Amino acid sequence: MRIFITGATGFIGSAVTANLLKSGHEVVGLARSDRSAESLTALGAKVHRGSLEDLDSLKSGAAASDGVIHLAFDNGFSDFEGTIANDFRAITAIGEALSGSGKPFVAASVTTMLNSHQAPATEDLQGTENTPGFPRYAAEKNIIDLSKKGVRSSVVRLPPCVHDETRQGFATALKYLAQEKGISAYVAKGDNRWPAVHRSDAARLFQLALESAPAGTVLHGVGETGIEFSKIAEVIGRHSNIQTTSISKEKTGEHFAWLSPFVTFDNPASSLYTQQLLNWEPKGPTLLHDIEHQKP
Repeated sequence: MRIFITGATGFIGSAVTANLLKSGHEVVGLARSDRSAESLTALGAKVHRGSLEDLDSLKSGAAASDGVIHLAFDNGFSDFEGTIANDFRAITAIGEALSGSGKPFVAASVTTMLNSHQAPATEDLQGTENTPGFPRYAAEKNIIDLSKKGVRSSVVRLPPCVHDETRQGFATALKYLAQEKGISAYVAKGDNRWPAVHRSDAARLFQLALESAPAGTVLHGVGETGIEFSKIAEVIGRHSNIQTTSISKEKTGEHFAWLSPFVTFDNPASSLYTQQLLNWEPKGPTLLHDIEHQKP
């Protein structure tokens, strides 16, 4: 299969690309810059020039493919509303190019749009208002609705921490913040939970979704259902050789800044349905292991 990927050189995308190439697929990656193009070539992928804002480039890349994986997303929070709008438009453009084709279209989403009220969130749960990730729910729904237009669409909800020994998602941001502040903090008891998944497991799931997920499927790329936030903070503190301490809820915004909505959010999530549907078994090391063994 000829697979068009946005975000092919990213943390998750580069692992997805490597897996697909190893399995005999042809990968074409979206490249905005010469640097991205060089990175794609180094991975063994072909280059399609364009950007998420260039909708014609997305349409042509998708139309010339046998399937699409959409991973590109600007995780900076300087213009989050703009990022959300760009993502929605990009998905719409790709969907138009694939409409009626029966081709697969897999996109990344997030577990942080789910409020399961302490029980692990399951794949059938819809996005919940007033959750940190809810702004991305419209894009997720956009993807799933393409299943009614002749596209084998699916989404993979990813947890806050997709990790290996080089990076750990939001936990890496917490580590940098802890080193800047001189303390590794959690709020109150720190008993809220974050799910996590190893990068290699997430990459394998995207390939399985591409190859065999039924149209309109929501999948959970979750390897660990929920790690207490205080335990994450403790390992960060130990690894960084700084004190770990609890702070009051009143100081959350001052200390954590843009991370504030996430650090008190209880977000346990299950992937049992996903594992059974696609015969996917998470096998990678745990989040706490990878933080503890962080490479320089």
